[in-house]
Amino acid sequence: MRDLISRSTRGQFRRLMTDISSYMRVADAFQDEGFAPKPDYARGDSDVRRAVTQHYLEAVDWTDPAHVGRACRAFERLLAELAPGTAELRRFHDSLRRDGCTVDPATGWITPPADPTPLRSLAALVDASGIQEQLDRIQRTIIDDPALAIGSAKELIESTAKAVLTECGRHVNDKDDLPALARAAQETLGLHPSSCSPGPDGSDAVRKILGAVTTIAIGLGELRNRGYGTGHGAAGPRVGLHPRHAHLAVNAAVTWCQLLLDTLADPDAPWHKTP
Repeated sequence: MRDLISRSTRGQFRRLMTDISSYMRVADAFQDEGFAPKPDYARGDSDVRRAVTQHYLEAVDWTDPAHVGRACRAFERLLAELAPGTAELRRFHDSLRRDGCTVDPATGWITPPADPTPLRSLAALVDASGIQEQLDRIQRTIIDDPALAIGSAKELIESTAKAVLTECGRHVNDKDDLPALARAAQETLGLHPSSCSPGPDGSDAVRKILGAVTTIAIGLGELRNRGYGTGHGAAGPRVGLHPRHAHLAVNAAVTWCQLLLDTLADPDAPWHKTP
């Protein structure tokens, strides 16, 4: 499981705490968010404020979005006590952004990165390495390289579709394009709008949603093929491409992948009962 906020970013935050008026300010901010210092963590540090900060940083599960959200609130509270606009604070905010966080320059509010990992469902796969590779690449590039993130989002769907087909004992045609792979995976799990399944899976409402989900794979393939994602050489600069476009592509891809992996892992899903 990957840390949502990197160790280097946390180290920058610890160093910033040297300028806090009292180590008790650090303790109060983290305790008010429900964190207790990790008692068995030992680190030699001449500055008590940095040492106390590290005790609390070690208490956070940085792979847990809920933990990270609470830690970010503690960050906001403590950073508000520092002089705004310093070079050190700008570097910390830049490091947060590289981790996938959003930082409001006016308020200092920190929005944690979305966790793009369908971890619950990945654990059930025999081999999730192809999916995990794309997720790791997306996490590293979504802010600094939107084109690579878009290309990786497209490849995430491809990897997930192939994993689903393999898990279900179906043939994977490596020559199939993205729409064909996505359709084959959805049909295998009874998730294509044309599928007939009992219960809510076969209702008109769910079929409408599945129709929208189906277009995700098609749209992502077209976005990448038009030069906005890596994988094909661009004819020129990718004018107007920003992180928000990468977030759109990645979130759409994760929605598609999460649906398929959750359905694959659900023992009560209708596809298990289809001969």
